[in-house]
Amino acid sequence: MKFLLDTQAFLWFVLNDPALSQVACDLIVDPLNDILLSPATIGKLPSKLVLVSIKFLEILKHG
Repeated sequence: MKFLLDTQAFLWFVLNDPALSQVACDLIVDPLNDILLSPATIGKLPSKLVLVSIKFLEILKHG
């Protein structure tokens, strides 16, 4: 089966975020499935990663 991941689902998967359901995670790691990313998702990654970095720095700063 083919699955097109949006940017947020992809980031949740890569970051092992519990916001991604176990069902979705199982589908992504299943070798029988094709996981696709759109060019738009790839284009959004730099800005999303900046936001993740800012949030991480805020957590470190405030404990």
